[in-house]
Amino acid sequence: MSKRTNWIIAGVAVVVVAAVAYVSFGTSKSADNKTVTVGVMSGSKSEDEIWDSVTKTAKDKYGITLKTKKFTDYLQPNKALADGDIDLNAFQNYPFLENWNKQYKTDIVSIGDTWTTPLRIYSNQHKKISEIKSGDQITVANDTTNEDRGIHLLADAGLLKIKDTNTATPKDITSNPKNLKVTPVDASQTPSSLKDPKVGAAVINTNFAKSAKLDLDSAIYIEGLNKDTEKYFNFIAANKKDKDKAIYKDVVKAFQTKETKDLVKKLYGSSQITVWDYKK
Repeated sequence: MSKRTNWIIAGVAVVVVAAVAYVSFGTSKSADNKTVTVGVMSGSKSEDEIWDSVTKTAKDKYGITLKTKKFTDYLQPNKALADGDIDLNAFQNYPFLENWNKQYKTDIVSIGDTWTTPLRIYSNQHKKISEIKSGDQITVANDTTNEDRGIHLLADAGLLKIKDTNTATPKDITSNPKNLKVTPVDASQTPSSLKDPKVGAAVINTNFAKSAKLDLDSAIYIEGLNKDTEKYFNFIAANKKDKDKAIYKDVVKAFQTKETKDLVKKLYGSSQITVWDYKK
């Protein structure tokens, strides 16, 4: 066999090996593209059960390997998403994301609503919202998002009127017929504030209400689904440049199912409500 023939055979072999390698790596990359990692908060067994169900649906119906990465504080999931360490996250509401994008110059967007946890008003003194007396003190959480939300809830309950704002404080009250003393306190102190005889009612987040072993059904007023509360819906988020990716839309579809809705109702009762089919 001539030297020229040997070179030709060697050249063909290189081409064949390269082609096989290309197909091999191409297949591997395609498989990787069917894996999606979602950042979530490290939470309850109930939430783990919901994501286990969504993961199964994603695999069975869409061929997606869905992985969850758990975080321990609210600063981590959006940073990880913006940095490309995860593909999606699911933990926040719209005011939180708006503030985050402004502060950290990121471009993260919602690609599908999930659920909401209604805010509630509790009282040790009154059985109905209409029984709240003139001059009663009403406590609300003092962080920006929950103070605004709590004061909007008091307005929705018909106790007062406020300016059109997304950062409501007691200074934004425009009408207060019962001369209520709306008092912001640390969110963790809202349940214990009910023990104060001067406090006629308190707006309490569900997680703190549960920690204080309050009966959620004892609330005298519950936040509804309306134009003022849409912004508090939680959602699945992506970087804006990726918002139209078909595989991410399929993850949303895998979450927004009757199975998820039934499971949320079974595990959370009335404390958590799915909202993706809420009609605006």
